[in-house]
Amino acid sequence: MFRLWGKIMKDNRLERDTEYRTIDYSKSRTQMVLDGVDQICREFDLANPIWLEKTIQEFKYHDKARFTQDNFIEPLEFDYLEIQVLEE
Repeated sequence: MFRLWGKIMKDNRLERDTEYRTIDYSKSRTQMVLDGVDQICREFDLANPIWLEKTIQEFKYHDKARFTQDNFIEPLEFDYLEIQVLEE
């Protein structure tokens, strides 16, 4: 099972979190991550973030990425959205 944890952080506190799960391994890992981010953003009522080079490198090395105001077009009411792969 592929699990991706999404959480919204504000002032170093967890505001909201959710988890994306799938067992469809016919998709590539990249597609599962993108689907997970899409589902997480839909649940949080956010536009999908822009994957900057810094974000991509962070995700490659740590299986975790933070999306700050730089990754979004609209203003945010929180500090950042963080995603993390929990299980593959």
